[in-house]
Amino acid sequence: MQAKASRTKTIFLAGFIAGTLDASGGVIVYCLLMKVVTVTQLFHGIAAGLFGDTIIGSENVMAVIGLLLHYFIAFCFATGYFFVYPHLRFLQKNAFISGLLYGLIVWVIMNLIVIPLSQAHHSPPTWPGFLRGAVILMICIGLPISFITASFYKKKIKVQ
Repeated sequence: MQAKASRTKTIFLAGFIAGTLDASGGVIVYCLLMKVVTVTQLFHGIAAGLFGDTIIGSENVMAVIGLLLHYFIAFCFATGYFFVYPHLRFLQKNAFISGLLYGLIVWVIMNLIVIPLSQAHHSPPTWPGFLRGAVILMICIGLPISFITASFYKKKIKVQ
């Protein structure tokens, strides 16, 4: 029972930290530096992936729904990495490289599969957009998930 709780705690921690860092990265880059959207628009855009142009409640309600969806996605990526990690030896070699590569994989999944299949308005990828988005996901999603997962499995090996 303790091991299951510890796994759940690790996945939750990885998803929460990655989701928080990624949300912060998006706000810093797209809202503060580039000034292309407001914080509300950023998270409403995530909710639009599920709801399209439909507005539930208000723009603020949609932004909260978008934030919750954002964390749900981060938890899904944390869960996926956590359960694949013990089966793929190359992930265990170097958490830094594995995290950066996982961030790229997350970018591919989100931008070439999830977003095109969603109801969100999206423009075709550009090189600057690819680089910006990939770097954010590599640093904010890939690295924390990789390091937190590696830490869990290293502790597990030491206990056994």
